[in-house]
Amino acid sequence: MTLDQLRIFVAVAERQHVTRAAEALNLVQSAVSTAIANIEGRHATKLFHRVGRGIELTEAGRVFLVEARAVLARAEAAELVLADLSGLRRGTLALFASQTIASDWLPRHLVAFRRAYPEIAIRLAVGNTTDAADAVRAGQAELGFVEGALDDPTLASTTIAQDKLVLVVAPNHPFAGAAALAPEDLAGADWVLREAGSGTRSAFEATLGAAGLAAAQLRVMLELPSNEAVRAAVEAGGGAAVLSETVVAAALRTGTLVRAAFDLPSRPFRVLRHKERYRSRAADALLDLIATANIK
Repeated sequence: MTLDQLRIFVAVAERQHVTRAAEALNLVQSAVSTAIANIEGRHATKLFHRVGRGIELTEAGRVFLVEARAVLARAEAAELVLADLSGLRRGTLALFASQTIASDWLPRHLVAFRRAYPEIAIRLAVGNTTDAADAVRAGQAELGFVEGALDDPTLASTTIAQDKLVLVVAPNHPFAGAAALAPEDLAGADWVLREAGSGTRSAFEATLGAAGLAAAQLRVMLELPSNEAVRAAVEAGGGAAVLSETVVAAALRTGTLVRAAFDLPSRPFRVLRHKERYRSRAADALLDLIATANIK
């Protein structure tokens, strides 16, 4: 079994679709189908159910996916060692970032890194804080950039920046004209929130708890999977929301959103690394660039 076959299997398993996996890998569909058939035939084990035009992992496929990802992570770690020996002249740096960080904070640092090390490719995946921790833990990313609090003994967490959360509403919302809001005022409003597992939501819920208000007391009208979707829903009058100041800065300037008078604390942006995995020079170089930019 080759690493290429494992990569193909993982791509198909993650997308549950042969054509989309082939497109992602820049392969023809027949090559992807042949690779899967060769693995199944060699070991006389079905990895996928063929259901109509779709496919689903069998129980054997689900078990194999865990092992395949682990093997690919180890292979990537070996490549990192060799890339370091070339003195940052080649290689790939795999990153995972939560949506707030990936959209509004990290890009300028990645641009600076690429200018300094143009031969190092960057592979960035985006999800929520929980997704980022999972990726670092599994070895799919060397660095995870998150804004949520985590308690995981396998991961080292270091604060690299500070972010400000703000409560925003549409201009015609009752909160827009309030001189000050108390925690009990929040329970009577409609809310648009990020999904459970996002750092933004976790930080907001922690603030509510400190103020004596349980998150379950909020009247959540919409739960959406991206900052942009939350912002658009609030602009359309869907309710109140809490988002990063960087996410809503443009909307506040143009007046499509208004900052409500409820103070929220700053929260840290953190970088996650696996405590036992190899530390590449490329990752260290990126973190050094970020630290230097923060000093400036």
